Formats: sequence, C-alpha cells, structure tokens
Amino acid sequence: MNLGPASHDRERTVTVRAGHATGERVRLSVYDLLPGTFATQRTFYYRDTLDTDALHASLRATLAHYPLLTGRLERDADGGLSVVCNDAGALLTVCRSDRPMPPYGPGHPVRGDLRRYVHQVNPFRVVGHDTPLFTAKVTHMRGGGSVLGVSVNHVVADGTACVEFLLHWSRVHRGLDHRPAPYARTPFDGLVAEAPSPARHDDPQYAVVTRRRKFGFLWRVNTGAPRLRTLTTRFTAQEVRSLKEVAAAQLAGGGPRISTGDALAAQVWRVLGALRGRPDDSTERLGVVISLRAALREHLPDGYWGNAASNTTARLSARALREGPLGETAAAVRAAVNRVTAAHVRDEMAFLEAQRRAGRLRRVLSRMSLDAFEDTVSLNNVARLPVYSVEFGTGRPFWFEYPAIPIPWTVLVTPTPDDEHGRDVHLSLPRDAAAALESPEWAKRLHDTGQTA
Repeated sequence: MNLGPASHDRERTVTVRAGHATGERVRLSVYDLLPGTFATQRTFYYRDTLDTDALHASLRATLAHYPLLTGRLERDADGGLSVVCNDAGALLTVCRSDRPMPPYGPGHPVRGDLRRYVHQVNPFRVVGHDTPLFTAKVTHMRGGGSVLGVSVNHVVADGTACVEFLLHWSRVHRGLDHRPAPYARTPFDGLVAEAPSPARHDDPQYAVVTRRRKFGFLWRVNTGAPRLRTLTTRFTAQEVRSLKEVAAAQLAGGGPRISTGDALAAQVWRVLGALRGRPDDSTERLGVVISLRAALREHLPDGYWGNAASNTTARLSARALREGPLGETAAAVRAAVNRVTAAHVRDEMAFLEAQRRAGRLRRVLSRMSLDAFEDTVSLNNVARLPVYSVEFGTGRPFWFEYPAIPIPWTVLVTPTPDDEHGRDVHLSLPRDAAAALESPEWAKRLHDTGQTA
C-alpha cells in the first residue's frame, strides 16, 4: 500500500498490525491506572519529508515487540484494567497540508496547531471498545518537511516508555539494532507483597476524594484551561551551569549534593513564588514528577516499559522561597527527591493497591494536582529523554512539543535541539501571570544566575 506523499489523497488511515497475537492478558499496575485512559501525545517537526511507506514498514516491525500497543483495553472483574494482546492493531494516518512548515520553536509556539498533527481518540470510549492504544499521524507540509504526531494511551506507558518505543522505531527504521523492552507488570506484584500489612490509611502524595470533589476539580481544570497560556523560555547551557555553581557554592560544607535539574527547578520555583506574592507565612509547595526506575533498580528489569512515575513534594514558607538563597531552595528540592526510595514506593503501592481492592482507585488524585490552584507549582523535568534522537533517515527533528498542559502553575523542562545541555522551560500559567513573566523585569529575574532571583 502506497502511503507516500505522491498520492493525491488528502488523508488516509490504515491499521498496522504486528502480524501475530501473543494472546496474553496483561493486568495493569496501579501506576498504570492512575493517569486514566487519556492519551499522552508528542509531536516532532522535521525539515525534510519523511518516507511514509518506509515508516509503515518499520512501524509494523517495531510493534512486534510491543504487543500492548496493538492490543485492546478490557475491564477486570475487580474493576482493574488489562490489555488483551490480540493484535487488533495501531493506526497510521498520512495527510497533506496546504501550509508550508512554520518556523516552530521557543519564539513561535505550536499552540492550537498541535491538534491537527495528532490523531484524536475519545478517552471515554477506550475500555471495552475496539479503540487503538497507539496512533501515529504524519503530516506532509507544502514545500517539504513533515510533522510526526504520536499518541499513546497513558495506561500502557509513561513519558519514558513512550520515548523508548519511538527510539526503538527510529532505530528499526534505520536498520540498527535495538533491544526490546520488558513489559511484564509482575515485578510490581512482588514489591507489593513485601509491603507491611495492613496498608496505611493515607498517603502524602495521593488523596482519595469524593466523586463530587473529583468532578469539581475536573470542571475547574476544563473551564480554566482557556484562561491559561503556555510560555517557552530557553536557558542556555551556560545559564544552567551557572545556576548549579551558585547553588553548590552556597551549600559548600553542608547540605546534599545537588544536580543541575535541582538548581533549575529551584530557580523557576523561586520566581513563580515571587510572582504569586502570597503572604510570608504561607506554605509554598513544589510537586516534582519523578521516575521510579532509579529507586526500583533492584526490582524492575532494565528498560522496564510501562508506567513507573510518581511525585514528591518540596515545601518552604513563601518568605524563605522568595528571600532565601538559591542553594537552600535547591537543597529542599533534592531532599524531596531523595525521599523516593524503594521502601517509600513499596508503601505507596500498598496504599494504592488497597484503594484498588476497595474499588476507590478511580477517585485517587495526586495532591500536587489538587493543590495547583492554591499553593503548588508542579514540575516535570524530562530533559534527559533524548527526544531529538527520534529520527527516521532524513535528519533529526528541529523541534519537539507536547500539548498545552491544562493545569495552572505547571512547568515542563525539555532538552534543546542542539543537545548542548541547555533547557527549554515550558510554563503553563494564568494569563495575567504569563503576561507579567514576559515583561523585561520578570524575564530578567527568571534568567538571573546570581545569588538572588
């Protein structure tokens, strides 16, 4: 089947199957279930036109190693979810645009264009329906260049696993070897078995809410999303290094060893705290999304493919956040990250498993999301994911972008296209806060690598 750009069809969609069904029924872990059946989407922008016939062939070959992506989602008897690996297929869509490739980047965000580059799936018609868990869409731009938009249902993969699959696909496409990723969820079962019994009744990072409160939270997110703006600002490699050097010098002789990620998180948190301007004695929180793979290195196989992410929280008073040295804020961030140990995850999983057995897991929300409208900044640093290595024989992407985040005071840190240790920081903020942060005064404070923000 010819899927290449020479066709005059405006849009074509084909079902891509691996060619065999394993017949497995993979029961998903509690970490798989927490995000719900929404998709996690990514878009990649290429200067040269992709060969979609070759992409079709390499995708089919890659999917043979990921039976969950061609399977379908079914409800378990106890209310949990499993993927039936029946090779029902993924979707590949190819279309042509009348527009030339825009000069996307920090100064030219994708924003509303993104929806046209990704195949949309109704998240409420996934369980028990013939709905694909993976879709890819290739848009060929007028005059050359292509956009690849991928959508993976979040119940089967987190951001790390999604990028691992895309890297595997890109290597297969280029005729290179790549090790298949282990996807069995059984290692989590063993971890839960080690947890103390009975499980604790509450958890510092997750809350069991009433249906009314969950509905209220989702309503607030949906109605507030149009009033948010996502800004992207680039920190050069030198700025990132300078932040770490300043923070480390302030901690010389005491405090934990911090990373560049800790220092950058501290800088952004301090500036956003000052921008919020809450009373001095208020508690400010930084919720940090964290991969559990490092903490569970002795429990999970190398390259585990699934959801293995949770979160942790740093706390400071509003005054200490605004006026204290960068090093102390970075130390608070590092202390929160260091709390995520194998024992911590074991206890957290026991709590979540208890909620699943009681039929309450769908009412569990992360506290950092619930508190986003009050006192919490949420940060997800994926700068170590090699997203700009996802290339298919025509060169690396010149830009990469997620959809806008509908929750306010959310920060996403990604690598830059040149891979020279700079960072692109995407901030989802209320419109008035976004406008303020674009002013010369606040932009200078954000990029100030001296002792004060």
